[in-house]
Amino acid sequence: MTSVYRTKDGGRIQRGKPLRFTFDGRALQGVEGDTLASALLANGIHLVGRSFKYHRPRGILSAGADEPNALVGVRRDAARYTPNLRATQVELYDGLEAESQNRWPSLALDTGALNGLISPFIPAGFYYKTFMWPRKAWDSLYEPFIRAAAGLGRAPTQADPDRYLNRYAHCDVLIAGAGPAGLSAALTAARSGARVILCDEQSEFGGSLLAETSATIEGLPAQVWLQEAIAELAGNPRVVLLPRTTAFGYFAHNLIGLNQRVTDHLAVPSAEQPRERLWQVRAKEVILCAGALERPLVFPGNDRPGILLADSARTYLNRYGVRPGKRVVIITAHDGAYRAALDLHAAGVEIAAIADVRATADGPAPQAARQAGLPIRLRTTITGTRGGLRVEGVSLAAMDGGPSQSVACDAVLMSGGFTPSVHLFSQSRGKLDWDPAAQSFVPGRSAERERSAGASRGLFGLAEVLADGAAAGADAVAAAGLTPPAPRRLEASGIDLGTDGFLGALPGAGAPGAKAFVDWQNDVTAKDLLLATREGFRSIEHIKRYTTTGMATDQGKTSNMNALGVVSEALGTPIPAVGLTTFRMPYTPVTFGSLAATSRGVLFDPVRTTPIHDWAAAQGAVFEDVGLWKRARYFPRGGEDMDAAVARECLAVRSGVGVFDATTLGKIEVVGPDAAKFMNRLYVNAWTKLAPGRSRYGVLLRDDGFIFDDGVVGRVAEDRFHVTTTTGGAPRVLAMMEDYLQTEWPDLNVWLTSTTEQWAVIAVQGPQARQVLEGLVEGIDLSAEALPHMSLTEGKICGVPTRLFRMSFTGELGFEVNVPTSHGRAVWEAIWAAGQPHGMVAYGTETMHVLRAEKGYIIVGQETDGTVTPDDAGLSWAIGRTKADYVGKRSLAREAMNAPDRKQLVGLYTQNPSVVIEEGSQVVADARQQIPMRPIGHVSSSYMSATLGRSIALALVSGGRARMGQTLFVPTADGEVAVTVTSPVFYDQEGVRVNA
Repeated sequence: MTSVYRTKDGGRIQRGKPLRFTFDGRALQGVEGDTLASALLANGIHLVGRSFKYHRPRGILSAGADEPNALVGVRRDAARYTPNLRATQVELYDGLEAESQNRWPSLALDTGALNGLISPFIPAGFYYKTFMWPRKAWDSLYEPFIRAAAGLGRAPTQADPDRYLNRYAHCDVLIAGAGPAGLSAALTAARSGARVILCDEQSEFGGSLLAETSATIEGLPAQVWLQEAIAELAGNPRVVLLPRTTAFGYFAHNLIGLNQRVTDHLAVPSAEQPRERLWQVRAKEVILCAGALERPLVFPGNDRPGILLADSARTYLNRYGVRPGKRVVIITAHDGAYRAALDLHAAGVEIAAIADVRATADGPAPQAARQAGLPIRLRTTITGTRGGLRVEGVSLAAMDGGPSQSVACDAVLMSGGFTPSVHLFSQSRGKLDWDPAAQSFVPGRSAERERSAGASRGLFGLAEVLADGAAAGADAVAAAGLTPPAPRRLEASGIDLGTDGFLGALPGAGAPGAKAFVDWQNDVTAKDLLLATREGFRSIEHIKRYTTTGMATDQGKTSNMNALGVVSEALGTPIPAVGLTTFRMPYTPVTFGSLAATSRGVLFDPVRTTPIHDWAAAQGAVFEDVGLWKRARYFPRGGEDMDAAVARECLAVRSGVGVFDATTLGKIEVVGPDAAKFMNRLYVNAWTKLAPGRSRYGVLLRDDGFIFDDGVVGRVAEDRFHVTTTTGGAPRVLAMMEDYLQTEWPDLNVWLTSTTEQWAVIAVQGPQARQVLEGLVEGIDLSAEALPHMSLTEGKICGVPTRLFRMSFTGELGFEVNVPTSHGRAVWEAIWAAGQPHGMVAYGTETMHVLRAEKGYIIVGQETDGTVTPDDAGLSWAIGRTKADYVGKRSLAREAMNAPDRKQLVGLYTQNPSVVIEEGSQVVADARQQIPMRPIGHVSSSYMSATLGRSIALALVSGGRARMGQTLFVPTADGEVAVTVTSPVFYDQEGVRVNA
């Protein structure tokens, strides 16, 4: 199948390898090397979609990531459908199925286009005014309508079956962009011995060189030099080349996010390969070579299908062998469009007219166009276009007015100059400077270890771009601590775009009835921007939100600069004073799958189980989720409900013995000569005098003085501490420790190791705990004299090495047996067997909660809410009074932290012992208050205590310790519950049982 739009030769495509594809069900043919956009153009198809607001016909505008119109859905099979892909970035493969979006019932006949008839009634910002009245109509009328109308593509309905992986990498130099500047920088860095990562979003390296036919570098055709440069880099083992990889985000400390598309271009992807790979690269130095984006021009009717950017048309011709039309009109404010005109003319395309809005055009390209006999009209603009689903002609007129002339054509090419792509630089928090000559913002002061090179900082001559890339590569290598090669300037000819251009709207763009679009996807016209300024908006950020310009999926790549120009002229304010919209990541959309990687399905919220989990399940345990862990909540027998099971388990522990799986506790090994000094600085407690073999309850604060975590800490040796944390607190405590160790106290000789997964922990609690264990341990004396409360020892149990703590979270005689997790189940079963003659029960977290509440022991996150100090929780005794400093100490000295009306932990007895208060209930001093009441505290824990035969509760109450014996009230749905304030320790206040 041949097409009048496909050239007979040239380009980088493989004409001998045809590929079949469909668009909206229509069978078409392209060739290997095509994008979907180039293949559609080769088939004479410009109409590819409909705009968001007015559903106007939209055609292919660009050839790259800046495309605002050609958004399509691509389907591989029923489960593999991806909406909103840019046809300009979709590589063609055999069997590709694509469909247009945002139209019904068809692309050519879309009923949504009726919105255009009412466009005078829905100007910019109409929704801010219209949807305010009537007030009650939002939920019933406006919101459902807006949600139904919103969106472009349709969301997939089936789960994504593909795999996505993550990879972390480090390098000396990361280079984003593999055009001439990026390649020159990469060659320089690689020749210095640096570890280099070079990425580019396109399928091939080369950037602008891929569309060059006449440029030379070092006496070689640009295409030959390109092949040799890539071959040299590919042969260097210290260089990683990543085509089809977008640098989408620049994060702090030179962390760059890369999205690599691994298999989307393949007709039959390998099941062994992921679809995409997310790279997180930490680079010593970064070079941004992102190139520049061509600016469109704003004139009436500039949105018809068949109107393209001039340099994109040149790319389609020289890289893909596709003519954008047969008879073309070009409108330009830049010499670059003349290069497109010359190349198209040489390819047999009729150039009907070149309308140059400038007064003069004397550069080499315009001169060559004159010599070729191309019709050039200076100081001329387009005042209108005509055509339905594709442009059929334009009206040309002088810039200063006068009669217009109609010119027939089937394509219009436009060029308003080039804008450096500063998105990644801006993301890095670098400061942009305004370049009045280039009429654009360029990189200024860097905030990271970064430099920009080439067109991304406003350089457009091939020789100077290559030199700038080499200089950036040498600078990066030197900054990374390596020796750069001697500087060498590459000789080059061709590609000198200059810095001319036009910003804003051309004459007639704001005339009545004219639709001159600034943002193609969101249907924002020059008149919309002018309306926003008339209504009082001055900041471009406010205007952006009011009109939605620059808020489409292209993030303003084609619209932002022209919007600035229109607003600047309307306000009579220089562009730098108008401001600049924020460039946010991602640079182009990234799939959710790539960001989620393996965190999906059962791995989205991984389930962690202990070695005793299967045993507990076999015993009929009811489980609950605690963080990522599955924990046995209670062990019902004979049809018991939770209350009955918990009551039985509590009484069994208090009267005999119980066994509890405490494996989920966080465990961190703090080791080193300065371990005690480190712990002393971190925790409120004193640690330097704690003897090996002893342990202590530790409290950890944040900088603001509030409780962050707690747990028992045992000193195993002079230089080693076994630190336990709450089940959910292990990661954040370790992160806090590492943060302080690496940033505040790097002089300390300390190592931190997470050992949560290393130890299975079996808590044996109750008056008969010693009798259960004494026949199982080897080399360990369990007597009260040898192993008192809050001590630890090491030895063996059941022949397995153990780290044995004598400690209790129940208030009873207790031991915590730590054994390697691989032996956890076996040791548990041995303890269980030894405990049966003593009536041992297995108990779960619900029973543990009741037992600890009876003793007034807090749970971080339940008795604390991020605003509780140690004194509030009754833990002042834990603070080392003679310590010079610890995390949070200065905050505790603030006056407000010692105010007498702070909420303090107290116990509550309901005056009706059978009433159990709901946790989270508010506490008030006077039940007769009018609603809204003024609460003085809240209930943090509340249970029915089988041991005490009544309900108990813990609460945080303003000035609580001074209210002992007072009657307070807890409002409930059934009326106020009277409570008496008491000590938070309800059971064995003298601690006789724990020291048995």
